[in-house]
Amino acid sequence: MALTKLTPDEIAQRLPSAPDWAVDKTGALHREFRFVDFPRAFGFMASVATVAQAMDHHPDWSNVYNRVTIRLSTHDAGGLTEKDFELAKRIDELVRG
Repeated sequence: MALTKLTPDEIAQRLPSAPDWAVDKTGALHREFRFVDFPRAFGFMASVATVAQAMDHHPDWSNVYNRVTIRLSTHDAGGLTEKDFELAKRIDELVRG
């Protein structure tokens, strides 16, 4: 998958395909997930880790009890790429089950 940084127009075109994600002030895709408890949040993180590893594309994330915050950006490209939107899509698929 190309590691070409997307332009602002290209990002705007792709955002409707990731409706639960937003571009934060740093230019990364951002989303917060809430779960019933810590074990479910941690299980979700383990599932995301497997997908991210297979894609060789790793999120910036944090976990506080039942909340998981994920930021996606392609560091090598200096911003958002197709790879970020693809990982966001796969993460959304994990949540939907």
